[in-house]
Amino acid sequence: MNPSVTIRDVAQVLEAWAPPGSAQSYDNVGLQVGDATRPVERALLALDMTPAVLDEAKEHGVTLIITHHPLLFRPLKRVTADGFVSSLALRLAETGIALYSIHTNLDAAPGGVSFALAEHLGLEDVGFLDGFDETLVKLVTFVPRDHFDAVRAALAEAGAGRIGDYEACAFATDGRGFFRPGEGANPFIGQAGGELEQAEEVRLEVEVARWDLGRVVAAMQEAHPYEEVAYDVYPVQQKNTRAGLGAVGTLPAPEPLSAFLARVADRLDAGSLRYAGDPEATVERVAVCGGAGSDFTGKALAAGADAYVTSDVTYHQFFDVLDAEGHPQMALIDAGHYETEALTERLLQTYLSERFPQVDWQRTATRTSPMRTFAPEQARGA
Repeated sequence: MNPSVTIRDVAQVLEAWAPPGSAQSYDNVGLQVGDATRPVERALLALDMTPAVLDEAKEHGVTLIITHHPLLFRPLKRVTADGFVSSLALRLAETGIALYSIHTNLDAAPGGVSFALAEHLGLEDVGFLDGFDETLVKLVTFVPRDHFDAVRAALAEAGAGRIGDYEACAFATDGRGFFRPGEGANPFIGQAGGELEQAEEVRLEVEVARWDLGRVVAAMQEAHPYEEVAYDVYPVQQKNTRAGLGAVGTLPAPEPLSAFLARVADRLDAGSLRYAGDPEATVERVAVCGGAGSDFTGKALAAGADAYVTSDVTYHQFFDVLDAEGHPQMALIDAGHYETEALTERLLQTYLSERFPQVDWQRTATRTSPMRTFAPEQARGA
């Protein structure tokens, strides 16, 4: 019989893919309600936490709900039956159903929400629209030569040295280290209170994502033979190529903007699209960002996109794609927040089913968006 899968097991797998440290500063991800040690046999996946989703979870005997959007964005002053968020948190606690949310960290992950959106629209050769700034550091340590391989391997195993599609990247230079052990020391070389010592050492350099640094340093200290491990951490200015926001790719063949708009509406089941663009334009290179991605319109333009699909675009932001003559340089398409992210449910179902096949991973049957589209022509023809 397979051992029980716990909520903590699920969280560890999700967080290896989408580290919580890669979430935006305003976000609140991870286990929101519940006991991490509880076993999971059946779980429900939804974009949002709503009363209907909770009712569905109770009906199907679910012990864990995973949502993309967190229920608890801000600290609650009280947990009572009053108010949408507070009452849901109370009902979850009372029923013993746990809630875990994986939000902007999943947006930032390779193969995350925007990658799934790009794939759903039929894009190929997909990569990040914009890599993260100021999320990389260079870790430098100094290792006696006969322990170099062990320390280097431990760093790589902990996640250091991941650059693009490459892993275990490192750089080494030979040198000599000097030190005098103090009276209370327990030195690897020499004796406490002894003379100045020197050792043939290797300077080992690896690149580390900021959110992995604690784990990597711990692994380095565990593998290093010295009692006091000397190391330096430096900021790295280039973009992180393994985490970012948005995605960009190409269609298998160019198509008119009208055909691309029909593609977006059909594949995302969008009742309507808001857009700015030249109806005569041709679309081949496409940028996307699931959810509220209007701030990346300039990145999409810089990437040479013919169209950018996202949501929550304000009236004035549509002007950002116009040139000096008022002509659209790129089609900017607002397909709806729910519509560009609802595929997160399927993304998580596929990912978790492969890793925990013994758990019944169900997608909600509830359309969690409170927004609806009213089309007067349809209303008159009804």
